[in-house]
Amino acid sequence: MTPSHAHCDRLDLMPRGLFITFEGLDGSGKTTQMRRLAAWLTSSGHNVVTLRQPGSTALGDRLRAVLVDSRSESALGPITPLAEMALMFADRAQAIAEVIQPALDQGKIVLCDRFTDSTEAYQGGGRELGSEIVLDLHRLLCANLQPDLTLLLLPSLEASLARARSRNQRTAAQAGADENRFEQEEDAFYARVWRKYREIAAREPARVVLIEGDLGIAEVHEQIVEAVAERLLIHTQDA
Repeated sequence: MTPSHAHCDRLDLMPRGLFITFEGLDGSGKTTQMRRLAAWLTSSGHNVVTLRQPGSTALGDRLRAVLVDSRSESALGPITPLAEMALMFADRAQAIAEVIQPALDQGKIVLCDRFTDSTEAYQGGGRELGSEIVLDLHRLLCANLQPDLTLLLLPSLEASLARARSRNQRTAAQAGADENRFEQEEDAFYARVWRKYREIAAREPARVVLIEGDLGIAEVHEQIVEAVAERLLIHTQDA
């Protein structure tokens, strides 16, 4: 048996990892909750990989600077909704090839801050491009890779927007990083995003765990741990 064949056999025997995504509006607490979940999983002996979208690869970080920096359009001109969506998928395809799929093949737990649900909510809903084009592109460019579990955090729209705008203004003042491009949108844009997220949750209840309301950090973490522990048990039984 050649070394390459032996390597393939070992990969075939290795259980696939678990892919968990975090979704919600900016200011919903995704980043904090993903960090807490990663710590809980690591302390439980799991091998965890974390990333965010856009970003987390060399290409993705360059694309993130274009997509979320409010100064982009003054330098580049208006970014059309279709171009914006195409850049999101370029980032995602790179992240899948470079980070996500290799980690899953190695049996790791991948935690991702945003995935295609974000594109469906923000570009499909917020930009009014519709869900069909987003889902078609996901099938074509992302090999239709689906999360095993999606944790959708949906505090009230007003609370999310207030926290996101305050946080980004504070970050811009302290670090000079400006990621306010989406926060400059009108509230009507975010209302469409919020409604699209609810639509996704209703369409895919087996995958999406919806955590609603203006809950405390510890309370949200408890609900997340409960959902993840249940999915881990199912995943172990299926392996």
